[in-house]
Amino acid sequence: MKIIVTESIAKEGIDYLTENGFEVDVRFGIGREELLSVISEYDGLIVRSVTKVDVELIDKAVKLKVVGRAGNGVDNIDLKYATLKGIVVVNTPESNTMAAAELAITLSYAIFRNLVQAVSGGRNKDFRRGKFIGSELEGKTVGIIGLGRIGSIVARKLTGAGMNAIAYDPYISDDRFVKLGVKRAKTLDELLAVSDLITIHTPKTQETIGIIGAEEIAKCKDGVRIVNAARGGLVDEKALYDGLKSGKVAAAGIDVLSPEPNYNKTPEEQDYYNPLLTLDNCIITPHLGASTKEANFNVGTAVSELVAKALKGEMVAAVNMPPVGASDMAELRPYLLLSEDLGKIYFQTEKTPVKKIKIKYCGDLAAADVATEIFTLSFIKGFLEPIVNDKVNYVNARVMLDQMGIELVESKSTELDKYTNLITAQFVTVNGDQLSVSGTVFAKSEIRIVEFFGYKLDFEPTDYVLAIKNTDVPGIVGKIGTVLGMNSINIAAMQWSRKIKGDKAEAFVSVDQAVDARIINELKALSGVLKVSLICF
Repeated sequence: MKIIVTESIAKEGIDYLTENGFEVDVRFGIGREELLSVISEYDGLIVRSVTKVDVELIDKAVKLKVVGRAGNGVDNIDLKYATLKGIVVVNTPESNTMAAAELAITLSYAIFRNLVQAVSGGRNKDFRRGKFIGSELEGKTVGIIGLGRIGSIVARKLTGAGMNAIAYDPYISDDRFVKLGVKRAKTLDELLAVSDLITIHTPKTQETIGIIGAEEIAKCKDGVRIVNAARGGLVDEKALYDGLKSGKVAAAGIDVLSPEPNYNKTPEEQDYYNPLLTLDNCIITPHLGASTKEANFNVGTAVSELVAKALKGEMVAAVNMPPVGASDMAELRPYLLLSEDLGKIYFQTEKTPVKKIKIKYCGDLAAADVATEIFTLSFIKGFLEPIVNDKVNYVNARVMLDQMGIELVESKSTELDKYTNLITAQFVTVNGDQLSVSGTVFAKSEIRIVEFFGYKLDFEPTDYVLAIKNTDVPGIVGKIGTVLGMNSINIAAMQWSRKIKGDKAEAFVSVDQAVDARIINELKALSGVLKVSLICF
């Protein structure tokens, strides 16, 4: 499979991909039109913040399975459309956290002490230090908009420098504020009124675009200083320019712009212009938030590993699916596998169309803190794979099910007698029939199918399982074993279940290899055998 990397990541990340058998094209700074002309060749795309992964590009990327964002924000990627097309989007939110936080702090010190202006003056033989008198951070108040991972580090480091901290973030708990020693601002206006320094650390959403504009600047203290090392567009640049010109804003440190320049052009080629660049009291850096050796290594290797796993079909913590922390993956994996296995059963054993699916989570899985949505996606993935031509993954599974007009209902129950956890899926067919399958996980990792269409089992799903329905009479087991033996098919395990003696029975027979149609027909021809299906788990 082929991967194109359009923006700079660590060499170690590229090496990881090639060592794992991927063909990698490193095309740092590739132009938009050229990228549009070649993107159809690639299964994976790795970007940072400049490459726009929009509807136009996604439509041309007919083979694309995963987009890796080396870094945190994904506002340059159309997540909704990528999800519709079944494209997994991954990012590395933890990998450059410290680098981004430290840059915001660096800009804060620089604009309080007029550092850049003093350096520029010295290079131009102007050593009149009286021109560069600044202010101290000690005792001042920093207003932090967004108290997530990066905002929390900024709070910790700036309070350590003697600043008082107030933060506005309606999505963070009071306990978090208390732990960080930060005062909670109930409104943004409350923060604006008391802050000597305002630093922004939010994602770019409809709610946060232009969160600092002319109206907000007017509510600030005279001489406020503003830092934006998060995303371009969070600060209204015209309003900031006017504030800097008037003196209402004493200084600003800006690492992100809207729109951003092309960071790969030489000075001779560069045609970017922004009025903020003309102001001595505004420091502008070229989106350096993640530009440290450590962060570049971290994001490059992390995004490469995620992209590789996604292309191999492994479960990854994608942006466009329910949140799953990497640390939770090992604990969740058995339930994900169980859910997918339960989904795989129906269309490998039945042909009647389904109009509704009811999934019920019981026991430990019904606890309030268990997010079962990811298990449901895994079930749908398994359910659809035998019958659709398009690739099904955790991202597009729900969309595809909705497009087929199949209703899905999810429920929970803490009441459970025999097992500590149980997942049951009931299939309601267009004929009104109701068939159910159930499974559980023992000892944290042992998967078992415990019900198959009304028959009780205790069976470990293996790669190849024959589901055999037969009349409950003596000799059936021997006949089936003889046919398989004569065809050199080894039986690994088998289990029969019946409801009423002498009526019908259901067998699950685990075999070491796939069984072709000829052998299945031989089994069907046996007296007493009513139905034979091969289930590939």
